[in-house]
Amino acid sequence: MTVKNVEKLEKSRVALEIAVGAEEFEAAVAKAYAKTRSRISVPGFRPGKAPRKMIEKLYGAGVFYSDAVDEAFPEAYTKAVESEKLRTIGYPEVELVGDVTQDGFTFKATVAVYPEVKLGKYKGVSAEKEEVKVSAEDVNERLGEMAERNARLVSVERKAKNGDIAVIDFEGFLDGKPFDGGKGEGHELTLGSGSFIPGFEEQVVGMKAGEEKDIDVTFPADYHASELAGKAAVFHVKCNEVKFKELPKLDDEFAKDVSEFDTIKDLKADVKKQIAAERQRAVDVAFENALLEKVADSVKADIPEILIEEQCRRFLDEFKSRLAAQGIPYEQYAKMAGMDEAKFLADGREPAIKQVKMDLAIAKIIELEKLEATDEDVEAEYKRIADGYGIDVENVKQYISEAEIRSSALNAKAVAVVTESAKAEKKGAAKKEEQAEAPAEEKKPAAKKPAAKKTAEKKAEDKAEKPAAKKAAAKKPADKAAEPAEKKPAAKKPAAKKPAKKAE
Repeated sequence: MTVKNVEKLEKSRVALEIAVGAEEFEAAVAKAYAKTRSRISVPGFRPGKAPRKMIEKLYGAGVFYSDAVDEAFPEAYTKAVESEKLRTIGYPEVELVGDVTQDGFTFKATVAVYPEVKLGKYKGVSAEKEEVKVSAEDVNERLGEMAERNARLVSVERKAKNGDIAVIDFEGFLDGKPFDGGKGEGHELTLGSGSFIPGFEEQVVGMKAGEEKDIDVTFPADYHASELAGKAAVFHVKCNEVKFKELPKLDDEFAKDVSEFDTIKDLKADVKKQIAAERQRAVDVAFENALLEKVADSVKADIPEILIEEQCRRFLDEFKSRLAAQGIPYEQYAKMAGMDEAKFLADGREPAIKQVKMDLAIAKIIELEKLEATDEDVEAEYKRIADGYGIDVENVKQYISEAEIRSSALNAKAVAVVTESAKAEKKGAAKKEEQAEAPAEEKKPAAKKPAAKKTAEKKAEDKAEKPAAKKAAAKKPADKAAEPAEKKPAAKKPAAKKPAKKAE
């Protein structure tokens, strides 16, 4: 194999002109013959037993050239990439240059490579950081949630009202005939929850245990069952029981029942501490993201299109995974929400570019700081993940490879380089300083910020919109120079006389 020429193209792409010599090509032809001879029919010989020379004489000297090119290409390409020390991305576009002869062939492989990255300031970066505060109202709200979870359901004889739970039997009818899925017995309906179609719960309000009535409703025009959408229906409803939540009193006895504390005072103190810790984590994450976005904005690189496309696809795959985790088939969701996959990918382009820049920034920091992940770092990362999920470390090791963990630990070190040297500003302080410095006559209207993009973290009920850029991916993209050995790109093959297939 000889690399005849290397040409750098725009968007971080490289064109390699590679020659495969006579000796290498002969070895490839021999392999092609060994693999294909059983499929070639030669009079006087059993399938697979005809000598190569006989087949070439019958069908032409180039009968095996096409398959031989496929045999020789992966190894030649891989060696060329290694010799030029290229970090390739994805598979190359391949075309033959000239004819294929017994002396070999030349091909051109065009492939994307990781771009050269110029990184701006990444130490001493400043960003706004909120101050964590927890009020008495915050604590009381959390205690109220705890009380809700520990409430006792009490049956009452009065009329049902919003907030009550009505235990009902119901059956729906269209034009006097029952329809599939319109019947239920002993259903516990929380009035005011909006879990039934509009107008239903409002008409159950006021019913008492033992009462029956017909309820007129109209299904929404966008109802998921198309055969019911927009249709008027009648539900016959029987109220079996009315219950309400009796909340426990927030006293020392409550504290003893729901926690390890003996007094409500101690429980409140612990709840305040928990809320403060939760908010501090959220503030720290927001601060870290703001810093990384600033660092990513300073990245200057000729980003190959394939990196952006792959990130857009990852956003979509992550969205599908979140739907699956909620038990919602992606195809069903897409149909109900009117989601267009091509538009999702297109809308994800801008955040994908931000994410790619963030990944490149992290990789550059690792390079500049000469960071390494030790075995101790790897074990600590495994333990962190295991503790987060409350499972054994050995279980985590079964699902996450050491290479992924090492990459994650290395990225965490790069992020720490940024955050540990960063400067935290009070929220709004930077804007006040800028306003104070700017002469009144030079003040310009502030640019209108684009509307905040919804992320795929939203509940599946929301329509899919642009995914937001996140922190640098834990796993760096692997150098794919060796991949063609497993999956061969199609080369433009030389024309050759096709041998007759073995008779079936």
